[in-house]
Amino acid sequence: MPKFPRTARGFTLIELLVVIGILAVLLTITLIAINPARQFAQSNNTKRRSDILTILNAVGQYSADNKGRLPTGITNTFTEVASTGVDICSFIMPTYVSAIPTDPQFGSNNTGSPVTDCAAAGGYNTGYEIAVATGSSRVMVQAPHAELGDVIEVTR
Repeated sequence: MPKFPRTARGFTLIELLVVIGILAVLLTITLIAINPARQFAQSNNTKRRSDILTILNAVGQYSADNKGRLPTGITNTFTEVASTGVDICSFIMPTYVSAIPTDPQFGSNNTGSPVTDCAAAGGYNTGYEIAVATGSSRVMVQAPHAELGDVIEVTR
C-alpha cells in the first residue's frame, strides 16, 4: 500500500480539547482569585467610610460654629439621617458640605446620588444613622448597611 503524503496540517481534536480544558482551569482560578463581588463590596464599604466621615465633619463644624450646640433632632438613639428621621440637611448644607452623601445601595432612590436639595419632593434618605453618646456631646455616625460583615462607625 502506498503512503499518501499528509498535506493537511492542523490540530487534532484531542489537542484542541486539552487546550480548552487548560484555559478553563486557568480562567476559574483567576475568577476565584479576583472575586469581583468581593471587590465591589469592598468598594462600597470604602465609600461608606468616606461618607460617614463627611457627615461627621460637617456636624462637627456646625457645632464648632454654634458654641457646641448640635443640630436639633440628634438623640442618643441611632436614627436615620433623612427627612423623616434626623433632618440635619438645612443645618449643614450648603455651609459645611455642598451635598449630603448617601449609601451606595440604600440611600435616596438606591442610586448613591448625594442629597443636593433639602426640600426635594418625596424627601431624602441617606441610608446612614447618627446619634450622640449618652452623657456627652460625642457624635456617632454609622453605616448600618455595610457589606462583608463590616461594622462601619465613627465617633468624634
